[in-house]
Amino acid sequence: MLSRTAKASFFVIAAPMMRINGALYRAMRAPRSGAKAHLGPGRKRYLPGWINVDANMFTGKCDVWTDLRYELPFLDNSLHAVYSHHVVEHLPNIRAHFHDIFRCLEAGGIYRVGGPNGDSAIRKFVENDKSWFSHFPEDRRSIGGRFENFIFCGREHLTILTESFLRELLEDAGFVDVTLRKPIVDSGYPELFADALEQEHESDMDCPHTLLLEAAKPI
Repeated sequence: MLSRTAKASFFVIAAPMMRINGALYRAMRAPRSGAKAHLGPGRKRYLPGWINVDANMFTGKCDVWTDLRYELPFLDNSLHAVYSHHVVEHLPNIRAHFHDIFRCLEAGGIYRVGGPNGDSAIRKFVENDKSWFSHFPEDRRSIGGRFENFIFCGREHLTILTESFLRELLEDAGFVDVTLRKPIVDSGYPELFADALEQEHESDMDCPHTLLLEAAKPI
C-alpha cells in the first residue's frame, strides 16, 4: 500500500489531468444509453464488458482515467448499472457521489455499492472477537486496535459505513428499493451483476466484512 504522502503527491500532480481526461471522455466517447460502469477496479478487478473507471492507470487497469472524487465522466441518464466495491469509503463526499451516480443512471438503472461493514465490525468488537479482524494494515494485539484498523485502514478510509447511513444517503439521492445484499451469492439483478459477484470475496457469510446494498433509480 502506498504511503499517504505518496498518494497525496500523486493526486496533487495528476488530479487536473484526470479531470481533463474525464471531461474529454464525456464530451467525445461517453455512451448515450445502456452502458455498465465499474468504479474503482484497481489492479485485480477489471470487468470485461463494463466501463472501468479509476484514478489508477499505472499499476492498475481501467478504461477511463479520472478522479472519482469529482463528477463522473458520463452523460445524464446514460448508464444501466453501476458497480462500486470498496471505493466510497475513500471519498470525501459520499452524499455528492451518490447524487452524481443517480444523475448518470437511466430510469430503472441499478446501483450495487459495497464497502467495509461497520455494522459487522461493531458487533464483533462488542463480542470481543479478535479473530474476525485481520492484522492489516498494522499488526495490532488489542480488539480496539484491530477495530481501528478495519474502520480507518491506516487513515485511508474517511468514514464508517453502516447500513442505515448508506440507506439514508441513497434515499436522499432519490434511489428506491434499497436492499441489503450478501457478497458473492446475493443480488436482486443477477443478469446485471453475475460477473461482478465472481470478483467479490468474503470469509464470514453470517457476519460479512463487506456491506453491500443495491438500489434502483425510479422508472
